[in-house]
Amino acid sequence: MENIALIESFSEFKDDKFIDRVTLMAILEDVFRNALKKKFGSDDNFDIIINPDKGDLEIWRNRIVVNDGEVEEPNEEISLTAARKIEPDFEVGEDVSEEVKLIDLGRRAILALRQNLISKIHEHDNTTIYKHFKDLEGEIYTAEVHHIRHKAIILLDDEGNEIILPKDRQIPSDFFRKGDNVRGVIESVELKGAKPTIIMSRSSPKFLEQLFFQEIPEVFDGLITVKKVVRIPGEKAKVAVDSYDDRIDPVGACVGMKGSRIHGIVRELGNENIDVINWTANPQLLVTRALSPARVSSVKLNDEKMTAQVYLKPEEVSKAIGRGGHNIRLAGQLTGYEIDVFREGVEEDVELTEFSDEIDAWIIEEFKKIGMDTARSVLEQDVADLVKRTDLEEETIVEVVRILKEELED
Repeated sequence: MENIALIESFSEFKDDKFIDRVTLMAILEDVFRNALKKKFGSDDNFDIIINPDKGDLEIWRNRIVVNDGEVEEPNEEISLTAARKIEPDFEVGEDVSEEVKLIDLGRRAILALRQNLISKIHEHDNTTIYKHFKDLEGEIYTAEVHHIRHKAIILLDDEGNEIILPKDRQIPSDFFRKGDNVRGVIESVELKGAKPTIIMSRSSPKFLEQLFFQEIPEVFDGLITVKKVVRIPGEKAKVAVDSYDDRIDPVGACVGMKGSRIHGIVRELGNENIDVINWTANPQLLVTRALSPARVSSVKLNDEKMTAQVYLKPEEVSKAIGRGGHNIRLAGQLTGYEIDVFREGVEEDVELTEFSDEIDAWIIEEFKKIGMDTARSVLEQDVADLVKRTDLEEETIVEVVRILKEELED
């Protein structure tokens, strides 16, 4: 059939992988009706017959027979003489159905119809892709590195869909080459214009949570629940887990014998240090556990201000704070409390802010970043270690130490 032969020549949609035959035929009818409106002014008196199984499509124009010379609306009326050329026994007042060939629309109309058809199918494809990946938000996905840019890596999946892994969603130690398979979590999907933008993340806490689902059978089966995940990507993470089955040790099950179960997750995250702790509804106990590996002596909570005063033995303080202040920062994010560390048994101490007349505020902030907000917390540290852990020059730290010592000795 002439119409279908022309339709089948539109190779852009003939073998399209995102569209089923029924949907294709519905789009075809919509496109053809638009073409008929442009050609004849209206499509109300046209029948478009579609057979999705065979791929058949026919267009019929229905007109009323009128006497010769009385045709006022050529699209809706046909003269008796013209009607009898179609069927010799037509009479005035009868309905005439005449098949419209695509070729009758004209070459320019056919080209426009073809472009409109391709455009609508691409629009359908993009909507389908958008819906597909929108349902995958928060799920782990794997794609191949296609192109490496300065601010992002462009990935392609098996279906040829483009996925963007921005630089700030990568783990700092990530290094990929073209052709590498990359795992991440689908963070967001947006329709910008007609094309969906799919963003992948490897730095999101959700990625770590989903890795637990994939790698730990008890988590996958629902026997262990991941309550909360906080991360400093590539550096350190804390994962709070719980189980409703008293026979299961959630931490032990997640870590495995000598860390065997969690090893694959750590490797995927660029050797990120992962602390797994038992979740509890008791906030005091949760703060204590969140500060592991430090051993906490006591905790005083202020639930109104959401602050926690934590007392530890002097030798435990550096463990509680952690390298670069990572441990105490993550413990605060996990528990929701702003945590202040105090050394047990040390009575005389002064807040660093008390030295604002002698020490610049930005220097005090540098110490606070690594969890040191009192004079003794600074004095108990080695100067060389402080140089490594802060952005301060050695001369600056030495001067601060001198000021603090003089104050505490007075």
